[in-house]
Amino acid sequence: MNSVTVETLFNEKKEYLELSILSGNAGLSKSILNNEIHRPSLALAGFTERFASKRTQVLGETEIAFLTSQPPEKRREACMRLFSFNLPVVIVSKGLMPPAELLEAAREWDTAVLSSKLTTTELESRLSVFLDHAFAPTTTVHGSLVDVYGVGLLYTGKSGVGKSETALDLVERGHRLVADDMVRIIKKAPEVIVGTGFELLGHHMEVRGIGIIDIEKLFGIRSIRLQKRIEVEVRLTVWSEEEQYERLGLEEKHTSILGVEIPVVTIPLSPGKNITVISEVIAMNHMLKVYGENTAEEFAQRLSEEIHRRKMTTRYLESDYE
Repeated sequence: MNSVTVETLFNEKKEYLELSILSGNAGLSKSILNNEIHRPSLALAGFTERFASKRTQVLGETEIAFLTSQPPEKRREACMRLFSFNLPVVIVSKGLMPPAELLEAAREWDTAVLSSKLTTTELESRLSVFLDHAFAPTTTVHGSLVDVYGVGLLYTGKSGVGKSETALDLVERGHRLVADDMVRIIKKAPEVIVGTGFELLGHHMEVRGIGIIDIEKLFGIRSIRLQKRIEVEVRLTVWSEEEQYERLGLEEKHTSILGVEIPVVTIPLSPGKNITVISEVIAMNHMLKVYGENTAEEFAQRLSEEIHRRKMTTRYLESDYE
């Protein structure tokens, strides 16, 4: 299970979320266990039966105004009740200063209280972006990812089949390398997976016979990009007479990565085959399908209509005696 400590949240997003610490060192080592955000208004008012205590708690102007309006004893009781649920972290928006009773309860229950200068809406929006990324499902795939005409092509296949060489040839033709050898894939949305490289590898590439090369230094900043949505998997295989390969493209095959289905195209390799041009065709053909154009289906339909028309014409001529 993914987890992010409160200290990590503060250190990495201090400026982005405009954060400051109100509770000293209390609770900084606690872990945030999910990407959910909650406003504990009802819990402060006393209703805790369905209190989502495992979520990151955000206190806005409404919650602070409610606490301030209460007598000191009731205010202390509400704060102690809230923090008794062992909250992961509490963030107060708009730079508001919470009552002293809240900070006392936070220290007693070892929970961090942070303050943000952002409005409540902006804080929740930015915090969601960070938490969604931190807790997004991830996996690692051995392959190469290239942006070809705006389409993310993920090249997979056995080691030495030519994935890096294909990517290098595409970069030389003006396309952009995202990652080579190891591709980190993140599920950004129910139907969206995004690939990126690893910081240590950067945009380096291993080419057998040459060694390690730096794509950015060789081809310039326009030859790379940091991440790209993966839209098609291209499987490179060695040509075999025994295998049956797709000829018309009527049956579109799919593969699943992190629960997201994407089209998969298998390309058999043989001497003289120009994989780079084929890759560009794959990318452009995919975009045609996105826009509702399916060449294979249209060809099959025209062929069927032509066969039907000739059949009807033949029948007519056979029964025509004039």
